[in-house]
Amino acid sequence: MSPTLAEVITALERAYPPALAESWDAIGLVCGDRAEPVRSVLVCVDPVESTVDEAVELGADLVLAHHPLLLRGVHGVPADDPKGSLVHKLIRAGSALYCAHTNADSADPGVSDALADALGLIGTSPLDAKPGEPMDALTVFVPAAHAPRVLDALTEAGAGRFDGYSHGAWTVDGTGQFMPLEGSNPVLGSVGELHKEPETRIETVLPRSRRTAVVEALRSAHPYEVPAFDLHEMAALPSTKGLGRVGELPEPEPFSAFVRRVADALPATAWGVRAAGDPERMIKRVAVCGGAGDSMLAAATRSGADAYVTADLRHHPADEHLAKGPRMPALVDVSHWASEWPWCEQAAGVIRAAFGGTVAVHVSTRRTDPWTLAVSDSD
Repeated sequence: MSPTLAEVITALERAYPPALAESWDAIGLVCGDRAEPVRSVLVCVDPVESTVDEAVELGADLVLAHHPLLLRGVHGVPADDPKGSLVHKLIRAGSALYCAHTNADSADPGVSDALADALGLIGTSPLDAKPGEPMDALTVFVPAAHAPRVLDALTEAGAGRFDGYSHGAWTVDGTGQFMPLEGSNPVLGSVGELHKEPETRIETVLPRSRRTAVVEALRSAHPYEVPAFDLHEMAALPSTKGLGRVGELPEPEPFSAFVRRVADALPATAWGVRAAGDPERMIKRVAVCGGAGDSMLAAATRSGADAYVTADLRHHPADEHLAKGPRMPALVDVSHWASEWPWCEQAAGVIRAAFGGTVAVHVSTRRTDPWTLAVSDSD
């Protein structure tokens, strides 16, 4: 049985969480009925006339695009508007449109991972890592007989979840002691007498966003009138998510050979591949950023990269970068579309892994780079 559009979106948003998107972005479902079945998907970089026509020709139920169709706010999508006409064509054909943009850029794996893989880089990590989710550490002491119930309550409230795991906890048995004072109402022990009780120490972690719910669950499930617990904020660590990637080639090679590697790895465009650097410089460590990446020049430099591959490098930022000396990363500038096209196969793999043969997934090979002609002195 084919999955519904809602089920396909759930799989995509597990891979490319919407929370990773930049605040200015416009991602998600543009048109389509979440209840309708999805039997065929077309994956592309740009939702433009060419790819929408391709989706209609294929009979695709869903177009999964990287770039948003409606990035800036609109008040309508009339059929005589270029973008509105695409929406109308998709709806008439029964095709949904879903866009995963900057959330796919920062995902793990994401757009830059696909570019790094295409170039053969190994041992990659984010060029500009996003901070990990804020976490707390919780320690609580519970009468041994009640420890399973308290641990279950903590887990139900969201504790013990991290990096794809749940029910995470550490326990050890020991002896607790306390003296109930006048006015207390102890569950165990007597007022004015020192009481010793076999207890279990439970240690776990929790997303900071679940702090209130976890503490409420602890107090509700704990048998003591005043539970003893410690709650600490953990130090923030960088995550595996973020923009760009930096990794290494299996073996060093001259910059001229590396530029040829880039050209061979990506689809051909009129723009081609431009490079700035000493052709004989040996390249081992490489930074990449799918899409426009001159804002990441400083991060590429800090990464210790010998070369930086991205798209849409502007004249002045590139010139100022190179003017800082020969130790700066050499630059490779490719077409925006070409730098992000490897992601299409990655995204197709997400759908195939989730639904197997119940969904036919096609990767568009239509060149939607806007530049169509290049002329040089040698032509």
